[in-house]
Amino acid sequence: MKLFILVASLCLTLSTVSSSLQPYEAIFNFGDSLSDTGNFLLSGALAFPVIGKLPYGETFFRRATGRCSDGRLVVDFIAEALGLPHLPPYLALSKGQDVKHGVNFAVAGATALDPQFFYQRKIGSVMWTNDSLSTQLGWFKKLKPSLCTTKQECDNYFKKALFLVGEIGGNDYNYAFFVGGNIKQLKASVPFVVEAITQATSALIEEGAVELVVPGNLPIGCSAVYLTLFRSPNEAVYDKRNGCLKAFNGFSKYHNSELKRALGALGLKYPHARIIYADYYRAAMPFYHAPQHYGFKSGTLRACCGGGGPYNFNNSARCGHIGSTACKDPSSYANWDGIHLTEAAYGHIAKGLIHGRFATPL
Repeated sequence: MKLFILVASLCLTLSTVSSSLQPYEAIFNFGDSLSDTGNFLLSGALAFPVIGKLPYGETFFRRATGRCSDGRLVVDFIAEALGLPHLPPYLALSKGQDVKHGVNFAVAGATALDPQFFYQRKIGSVMWTNDSLSTQLGWFKKLKPSLCTTKQECDNYFKKALFLVGEIGGNDYNYAFFVGGNIKQLKASVPFVVEAITQATSALIEEGAVELVVPGNLPIGCSAVYLTLFRSPNEAVYDKRNGCLKAFNGFSKYHNSELKRALGALGLKYPHARIIYADYYRAAMPFYHAPQHYGFKSGTLRACCGGGGPYNFNNSARCGHIGSTACKDPSSYANWDGIHLTEAAYGHIAKGLIHGRFATPL
């Protein structure tokens, strides 16, 4: 069965799924560093990217793979749950390579909006990459003829394929926040970001996708980089339950609510497609509220790998750079390098989507 239809539409119980359903046979992933399995590293965007060496990748792969974590990502756990191999990065594909089980198009630093949006606002210089969501969509279209040729062949193939559209959009806000943008200003860009995500989702449906998962953003107010850059002596800005920045988490929730609303409208336009909203925010919040319960003995707000400071995030000594050190047990931390999460944290989010209640068919 369709591994419980991404375990029953990533939401419903096993008992409701018909045994006549066929399994997913491929995954196609689009996004940023939360799901990049090597494209950024292969793109040559940076001459000496730290994600290309240990301690990145130390936990599971025992080597750096281009993943922005100590180990596996949510997309890796989903692939494993579906009995599929980890997705090869698009830029690593060789001519004639068998890609019938899917491909990963995600690029660390990618944005939902095209680079021109940021260059026009004079913040393009801080971008990691120009390989935005539209570029990734172009890669998919270029690859498609090697997957199927006739409409009937494509229909048969894609009905057994899962499309993960994100997480994407987080960097659209990160770049602006990190150069001084405020929440009021950034709220004005949310409709543009959401539209870019829904347009890409629509384009994939037009290309033949019928099973799509579109994740929302994580609670950025719990991220070590935000907690460091926007640290305040005013205790009122922090959530007493978890120590996160309330206003920034409120911003994430605003983006997510707008995205979910837009996806609902998209579902009405394409009733033949199943669009599932993956609530990364709500899947992550339980371990921020109760770190010990989820095995995070070292907490959820401090980074495992970093260069010191209250949250072990130091922009001049980031993970992998001179002056930084990595903790001995990443599984006891939720935050890996100040920006990204550990394999352990991604594993809990994946479980919440696959087996729990944090995925909603629209």
